[in-house]
Amino acid sequence: MRYRPPSGARTEPPPADDAAAWITGASPDGWFTEPPEVIVDRDEIIIWGRVPTPELSADATEADRAAAQAGRIHQFREDTRDDRIKVALQVEHRYQRKVSWGVRCGDTQDLFTHLSAPVMTRLRQPERQVLDTLVDAGVARSRSEALAWCVRLVGEHTEDWLTELRSAMTKVEDLRRQGPATA
Repeated sequence: MRYRPPSGARTEPPPADDAAAWITGASPDGWFTEPPEVIVDRDEIIIWGRVPTPELSADATEADRAAAQAGRIHQFREDTRDDRIKVALQVEHRYQRKVSWGVRCGDTQDLFTHLSAPVMTRLRQPERQVLDTLVDAGVARSRSEALAWCVRLVGEHTEDWLTELRSAMTKVEDLRRQGPATA
C-alpha cells in the first residue's frame, strides 16, 4: 500500500528529476553557451542560461564590460520572449511548478521574473524582535524582507549541512514511495 497524505494536506507536484535534461532538450539550439542550470523546488523551477560575452577592445573598462554584458542579457530577453514563454508553459504543465528565467553573461546575471511565495509562520516575541531590529536598523524595509534576509544568511553559512539534509530527505522520499514490502 502506498503512502497517501491526509485529506486536505498539500499535495506535492510530480518529481522533476529529469527537468534539467528535458529543459535542455526543449530549449532552442544556440540560446546558451552551455547546458542551462536548472534549480527546482516544490513551487518553482528557475532556468539559468549563459550567453556569450560580448567582445570588447583591450582598453575597455570594467564599467564598459558590465554595460556590454547587461546589454547582451537585455537583448537575449527581448529576442527570446515568445519562445521562452512557450517552453515555460510546457514545463509548467509537465512539472506543475512556475517557471522563471535568468541569464548570465560574464560576471553579470539577471533573473527576469521569479515567484515570491508567501510563507505563513508563527513567531514568538523574541523572533519578532530580531526582525524588528533589522527593520529599525534599515537592513530591511519590513518583517517579511527581514525574514528573507535571515533565511539567505543561514543558507549562505550552512550550505554543506543543507546539502546533506536534502540528500537524506531524498532517500526518505524514495523509501516512502516504495512503501513496505507486502507478501
